[in-house]
Amino acid sequence: MTKNIPSIKNRIADSRGRLYRVALAWCGDQMLAEDLVQETIATSIDKSDQLRNEDQLFAWLYSILNNKWYRHLRKNKYHDDLNEQIPCENSGPSTVCHELQLVNQVRDAITKLPIVERQVISLVDLEEFSYCDVAKALDIPIGTVMSRLHRARKNLLIRMDSFTDEPTMTVSHIRGVK
Repeated sequence: MTKNIPSIKNRIADSRGRLYRVALAWCGDQMLAEDLVQETIATSIDKSDQLRNEDQLFAWLYSILNNKWYRHLRKNKYHDDLNEQIPCENSGPSTVCHELQLVNQVRDAITKLPIVERQVISLVDLEEFSYCDVAKALDIPIGTVMSRLHRARKNLLIRMDSFTDEPTMTVSHIRGVK
């Protein structure tokens, strides 16, 4: 199969948003996610001639991202307690504030998952990868993908349930005066 290298390089560059979403889900830090994506894109464009099957482009890209992520973890010896905070704007409607609060809770719960669970759940649920593609990208057996995904979803539900046990912010309503 003859590869169209400029086309592959364009597809790699166009995948920045997808790679960023996953990198952010894995590391929980916007600057680090941007750095990981930049390194992944640079490496993949540089080594685009090594891609054997264009249909496997995204699995190949996420495999490179995974390698960059683990290299970063080994270099910096990070622990699992990475946390990304999104501020809630008090000036917006209460529904928007509530939605942002929920997004913060989900992100917080995801960042507290073990790294291996965080990777699998973000690829399957955020990027809609098949189990086979996740297994290829992370270089693990399909059974491991399924068990990690099951544990990740179970742990995420437990963590989200703990948020509902906490007291929620009450909103005072304005009464009309006659």
